[in-house]
Amino acid sequence: MTRAQLDKQPDEVAAMFDRTARRYDLVNDVASLWQVRLWRKAVATAGDAGPGEVVLDLGAGTGTSTDSFTALGARAIASDFSLGMLRTGVQRHGGNSLTGAGIPFVAGDAMRLPFADDAFDAVTISVALRNVQDTGLALREMLRVTRPGGRLVILEFSHVTFAPFDLVYREYLIKALPKVAKVFGSNDDSYDYLAESIRDWPDQPTLARTILDAGWERVAWRNLSLGIVAVHRGFKPA
Repeated sequence: MTRAQLDKQPDEVAAMFDRTARRYDLVNDVASLWQVRLWRKAVATAGDAGPGEVVLDLGAGTGTSTDSFTALGARAIASDFSLGMLRTGVQRHGGNSLTGAGIPFVAGDAMRLPFADDAFDAVTISVALRNVQDTGLALREMLRVTRPGGRLVILEFSHVTFAPFDLVYREYLIKALPKVAKVFGSNDDSYDYLAESIRDWPDQPTLARTILDAGWERVAWRNLSLGIVAVHRGFKPA
């Protein structure tokens, strides 16, 4: 099998990302026209984590999103269930088998996090929640490991808010995204799945209700790039 399906079996999704790890960051940069770098900064700003605080970055892949938090002085752990992504991240950060440039890389499934209760000041997940098989279970696990009053920040592909652009964007996902991946030497079949998972993902208000149902409070969102992605933030009840 070269790609995962929309039932999102964890072993299939992890294997797919293992195969795309080496070129994943490059394809993301090109496919998003480098907007992904601005999106990461928006997540770090929403996370509002600074010196003395600890952030769990889920779906961290190679750790490029994690760097946004350490740049602000926070301690951050990069966690992902793709071992290929984690290995690539450690290598790129110049580390050993466990850490890269001071960032711990930890294998973990968002539905069964290997961390203690109330361990983190903030938990984030960037363009990865839609790849988790059970969204509600993952959000409850994130709630468990966040300290009371701590923050959740989710960056995820969403629904375009400008109708005339929506058709162009959907055509791009279907036709152009896999071709971009192929040109840059990544697994274009995997990007067929990624395009399908983006189109299948709920809109901003629906995701906000799901976050609330998982136990988070004060949930709000901010659209970026005309709603191509949205940043949702919530707080664990104090």
